[in-house]
Amino acid sequence: MAPFKLTIRNGPKVFREDHDSLSGAVTSMREHAERIRADGVLPEVSLIRTYEPGDRVKARVEISTGRFLRSRDAGVDIMGDGAIVPFRGGVGRHPLEPEPGQSPFEAVEAALR
Repeated sequence: MAPFKLTIRNGPKVFREDHDSLSGAVTSMREHAERIRADGVLPEVSLIRTYEPGDRVKARVEISTGRFLRSRDAGVDIMGDGAIVPFRGGVGRHPLEPEPGQSPFEAVEAALR
């Protein structure tokens, strides 16, 4: 069993990968996120209120340590306007603030170390 699970949620599609190292999982996360961003932005949606592309999550790419009770999760949300927002936590998500000069992916890697 691989110690790091990568889950890619892009619209209704869900893919999973196993990785033996954190650096391998982060590299794959970066590649998937950049590919999803290259697909373009989401349109504005009007229901009861108007949702701008930056208000909508286009995809989520998440790394989990894979343990049942004590797993650590962190990942990135790819927003509808192309912004990448790092977070930590599974059910209760908390935004990560990258250090100056740190990418969102490096912030995720640091949160899982």
